[in-house]
Amino acid sequence: MHIVVILPRWVGDLVMSTPMLRAVREHFGSRARITGVLKPMFAELLEGTPWLDGMIFYDRRSRDPSKRFAAVARRLRADRADVALIVPNSLSTASLAFAGGARRRVGFSRHWRRLLLTDPLAPPRQGLRIEPVSTAAHAMDLAAHIGVPRQPLRLELATTAADESLATAVLDRLFPGADGPLVVFNDNGAFGPAKSWGAAKFAALGRWLTDRLPDARVLVHCGPGDRDEAREVVRLAGHPAVQSLADEQSLPFGLSKAIMRRASALVSSDSGPRHIAAAFRTPTIVLHGPMDPRLSRSDEPNMVEMSLDLPCSPCGKRECPLGHHDCMRLLHVDDVGETLLAQLDKAARTASRVA
Repeated sequence: MHIVVILPRWVGDLVMSTPMLRAVREHFGSRARITGVLKPMFAELLEGTPWLDGMIFYDRRSRDPSKRFAAVARRLRADRADVALIVPNSLSTASLAFAGGARRRVGFSRHWRRLLLTDPLAPPRQGLRIEPVSTAAHAMDLAAHIGVPRQPLRLELATTAADESLATAVLDRLFPGADGPLVVFNDNGAFGPAKSWGAAKFAALGRWLTDRLPDARVLVHCGPGDRDEAREVVRLAGHPAVQSLADEQSLPFGLSKAIMRRASALVSSDSGPRHIAAAFRTPTIVLHGPMDPRLSRSDEPNMVEMSLDLPCSPCGKRECPLGHHDCMRLLHVDDVGETLLAQLDKAARTASRVA
């Protein structure tokens, strides 16, 4: 049996698909060959996990014709799947499964996709409105439809020896001789500026934390496109214990995974790195603003969500349509700091009981 899984094109959604990948592999075992269709850069994100037998790289915006729609559809037709599980809700991914000749095409019947699917699933509704469901739950629904027993929505990733070695070198360079609690800040995200808490707020939180925990190491995480914002947090904090990844020559996913695995805690906007941290059970504080928290939930025992009950939130917009950004701006540094200290204390008590 050949199962193709068309995976999401966003980091957080991809990580939220890992419970489904684990469930499919554990159910079918060696009876199925599982191929993932994903963006090329996500191969590193899944490196070290045992669920996929092969990968086909697909990015419809790629400059490489071999990774665009027509070429990938030809590859899929040449190795025809018995089942395609289509995690994204886009019309293009359903079209890819159809053009690729999968015998069964399982996905949710949204965005004019019904005629492209052999097994269209109705999205959950509350009255006439579609109920917000996280990618983790949505992906597990697809697997359950082909007979896979449901599993807890526990995110999972792995690091390699090379990832860990790189993280050690980076941390030793940024915090020479220091070994206090490692607290990671993350404010990046490809969605748009509405999710951002801002450099000034994170810098203030860094000063707040180092005043109370002088041995803490504060690391500002960033991706290749967020280097300047990370540098600004460090500049505004003006403290030697607040450093960033901005000047690292390379920022691979392996480094992010190893950093998140080692972190004592993460404070993050609602973006991909929070899910990477969840995959390693890292205590995390998620700062929610414009997005409905239900869209990004999984089984995260060490996660605290902070949000404000405002009439305009969640709006789901990339930029604040009212211009005030209150849903993030009014999340106060003191409140986030106290929550962070509570998370660190809880983690320390748990570690001492285990020891």
